[in-house]
Amino acid sequence: MFILINKNAMKKYLFGLLLIGLLSGCSSDDDTTTPDITLPLEAENITNIAYGTHAQQTMDVYLPAGRDENTKIIVLVHGGSWVGGSKEDMNFMIPTIQTEFPDHAIVNINYRLASLGSPAYPKQINDIESVIEFIETNNYHISDDYAFVGTSAGAHLSMLYSYKYDTEHDVKAVVDIVGPADFTDPEYTIHPLYEQSGLILVGDANPPLEVITEVSPVAHITSEAPPTLSFYGGQDPLIPATQGPLLKAKLDEVGVYNEFNFYPDGGHGDWNVQIMQEVFSKTILFLENYHE
Repeated sequence: MFILINKNAMKKYLFGLLLIGLLSGCSSDDDTTTPDITLPLEAENITNIAYGTHAQQTMDVYLPAGRDENTKIIVLVHGGSWVGGSKEDMNFMIPTIQTEFPDHAIVNINYRLASLGSPAYPKQINDIESVIEFIETNNYHISDDYAFVGTSAGAHLSMLYSYKYDTEHDVKAVVDIVGPADFTDPEYTIHPLYEQSGLILVGDANPPLEVITEVSPVAHITSEAPPTLSFYGGQDPLIPATQGPLLKAKLDEVGVYNEFNFYPDGGHGDWNVQIMQEVFSKTILFLENYHE
């Protein structure tokens, strides 16, 4: 017996068989699966990312090609006496870092600047904490291993965060370029700018000892502090020449690797080309040894 089927019905029938075959081929019971091929990620430069609601809470992120969960991060923290400066001040370092460390990510940050009635501490440390949290909760495909490079007030913040607030010990190296390290130093307390610094930093021209100790990186150094590279100048009008030796003495005392560089004729980072070349070369070597 022959059964007559119209053409449209036949087409629908054949299409149904084909669909069933395809679905069966993709079922979880099939031992053959299509491999998950993930192409290497391309390099990305993302500027002016907001990590908070304040207009000054922004950062630039430079992501290398081929990054993954092992990609390390270099964080740049600008200076400006806690009241000025911006991330653009650190842009001159970025080409060198990208050349010497092509597999590292770079994060160049702004933070909320201090003013009368709104001191630097603790809000600027809070901003660094927000930066770290933002990095670790966004899908940048990078690690949580950091090196901090800071200048002046940025070096102070880098050290203070790394020694006191990095409870997970994710910071593996710190580069301190003319950063305040110990505000209890007698050479600081007699400095003509000490009261102004107190107002800017903690909102008090003559803060009590416990307050200036709290904001002094040296006071929080333990044997778990990250290796530290420091640079200071003997003719610095802002930072007493005693700061570098005090920092080194404390790091030595607890057995933390550190390198202290002192330039008798150097000012507050306004050094000649020869010194700047040395600063760059020593920073590169230090990061190669402690953040590669």
